[in-house]
Amino acid sequence: MNVAIVDYGVGNIKSIQHSLDRIGVNHVYTMNPEIIFSAEKVIFPGVGDASYAMKKLKNNNLDKLIPNLKQPLLGICLGMQLMCTYSEEGDTSCLGIIDAEVKKFNSKKNKIPQIGWNNIKNLKTNLFKGIYENEFMYMVHTYYVPKSRFTISESVYGLTYSSAINKDNFYGTQFHPEKSGLIGEKIIKNFINEL
Repeated sequence: MNVAIVDYGVGNIKSIQHSLDRIGVNHVYTMNPEIIFSAEKVIFPGVGDASYAMKKLKNNNLDKLIPNLKQPLLGICLGMQLMCTYSEEGDTSCLGIIDAEVKKFNSKKNKIPQIGWNNIKNLKTNLFKGIYENEFMYMVHTYYVPKSRFTISESVYGLTYSSAINKDNFYGTQFHPEKSGLIGEKIIKNFINEL
């Protein structure tokens, strides 16, 4: 198994690399299109601002490559949001892989951003094979993806939103599995071994 972690200058990837090391998976952190295209699995991380991240993707022509990948891809946090059509963050047109719009939390009751542990429920697909309902995952986000036909797990933070999405070979988690202990590591193993 070889895994490509997409390098476009906005990923905090050390914890992802450590997680893959722990489960014994070969991986490379790269922006090389040929390596990404030929990898068996692709992880698409992201931290920070959507508009800046899209500029970085375009500068490296990764905005054209990523939507055309055929192998399983896992977008994490901002990586998941960038797979959607549009984000309110910076009024940004995204990759358009999944027909959903990313919205900003608007709550007087809950602190924004959501930082900390939240549970996931209504789990679908083999990404969550062996994972129990209502397990807790680590979240850090100001923007969210509403529920839709692409939702494969839900969380509640003032409203119910998509904590994971899926279309064809593209999977995304709003939470950080690489920072979510043994359960998160199990989700990464499922991505590697079950999809």
